[in-house]
Amino acid sequence: MRRKMMNSRYVQHVREHSSIYLFTTVLFLMGVIFGAIVVNSLNVEQKQGLYFYLNRFFGQVSQGQFSNHHEMFQQSFLHNVKYLGLIWILGISIIGLPLVLILLFLKGMVVGFTVGFLVNQMGLNGFLLSSVSVLPQNLFLIPAFIILSTLSIAFSLKLVKQQFLKRSKESISASFLRYSFSIIGILLFITLASSFEAYASPPLMKSVMSFINK
Repeated sequence: MRRKMMNSRYVQHVREHSSIYLFTTVLFLMGVIFGAIVVNSLNVEQKQGLYFYLNRFFGQVSQGQFSNHHEMFQQSFLHNVKYLGLIWILGISIIGLPLVLILLFLKGMVVGFTVGFLVNQMGLNGFLLSSVSVLPQNLFLIPAFIILSTLSIAFSLKLVKQQFLKRSKESISASFLRYSFSIIGILLFITLASSFEAYASPPLMKSVMSFINK
C-alpha cells in the first residue's frame, strides 16, 4: 500500500512538473552540444597543450599511479555536494533562478567538452576512455542535476506566485519542507557517483589504457 502511494506521488510530481523537467533536460543537452562544439573551436596549440597534459595523466593511469581511493572519494563527494548544494540554496531565492539555469548548462558543457575532446583527439580509443572515466559516474550525477534543478526552479516559481501573485495551492513552509527532504535523495546519487569514480573508474581506466597500448 505504501509503495503504491509513493509511486502515485512520484507520478503526480512528474506530471505536475513535466514542462520544467523537459526544459531542464533540453537545457542540459544544449550544454553538452555546446561543449562538444567548443572543442572544434580550439586552435591547434590549445589542443596540443591539453592533449599533452592528458597524455601525462593517462600515462600515470597506465602505470597504476592513482591517488588514495578514499581521498578521491572525499574530493569527488565534496565537489559535487558544493555544486549541487549551491543549486539547492539558489532555489530558495527568487534571484537565484537564472543562476540555476547557468550552472546546469555549464555542467552539460563540461561533460560535452570532456567527451568531445577525448573523441576528437583519440578517436575510438577516446570514446572507450570516456565510457569508463566520464560516463559511469555521470549516469548518477546527470539525473541528480536535472532533478534538483527542476525542484529548485519549481520552488522559486512558487515563491514568485506567493510574493507577487498571491496565488499558491500549498503553503511555502510545506513546500520548503518537501524541497529540503529532496536533498537526501540527491546525496544518495552523489555518494554512488563518487564511489564509482573513486573505486571503479581507476581500474577500468587502467584496463582500457593497457588495451590501447598493446
